[in-house]
Amino acid sequence: MRKLLYTSFVALALGASACTVADVQRTMDGVLAGTGGLPVTRDEVAAGLKQALEVGIKSGSNQASQVDGYYGNPLLRIPFPEDVQRVENTLRKVGLGNEVDKFILTLNRGAEDAARSAVPVFVDAIKQMTIADAWAILRGDDNAATEYLRRTTSQQLYDKFNPIIVNSLEKTNATRYYTDIVNQYNKIPLVQEVNPDLDDYATKKAIDGLFVLIAQEEQNIRENPVARTTDLLRRVFSQQDKS
Repeated sequence: MRKLLYTSFVALALGASACTVADVQRTMDGVLAGTGGLPVTRDEVAAGLKQALEVGIKSGSNQASQVDGYYGNPLLRIPFPEDVQRVENTLRKVGLGNEVDKFILTLNRGAEDAARSAVPVFVDAIKQMTIADAWAILRGDDNAATEYLRRTTSQQLYDKFNPIIVNSLEKTNATRYYTDIVNQYNKIPLVQEVNPDLDDYATKKAIDGLFVLIAQEEQNIRENPVARTTDLLRRVFSQQDKS
């Protein structure tokens, strides 16, 4: 009954043309209060934060793994490595712009392919979150959970994700194209030869892109009651709204 009432009130709230997110939240909080909603426990807060991260991770990884998930998103698109930007500029000047563009496309295709395998890597990483961490995150900024995950698991994620991205770069031919580009550049008279670590660069950029999407999903869950897709998420983040 509680769930039925909750769903009905959501539908009514969304149907009101002048309704804001805050209005929806107040309506839903009232429904919960009137149907036996209880304050969340410390264990529920921890479980709710972990669940929120899992929701964000799955949604973000799904977005990133689509065709153009990286390449077509200005916030995620991986450019030519910054520390050798002169390579791209020089190659374009000598008429090899198409080769550069082909490499950038395959680089992003590699990240999109790797994103398919990101979910279990991230899920394993959030299991170390403590109850104290969860309470701090609940009362933190809109991206507090994402930043916690980035701060405490970046090296672990890198170690696990690097072989995945390396395999994906090989699959999409990005590694071969990059080697060809660098070799062509190094043959140009008087240039300083380069040979940066493409695998390291691509891994870091691919992970950064996933964190961008996870942060967006976390903010959505915090701010938009309709995005709270389970009873636990609704209870935990309703508690945040009242704090």
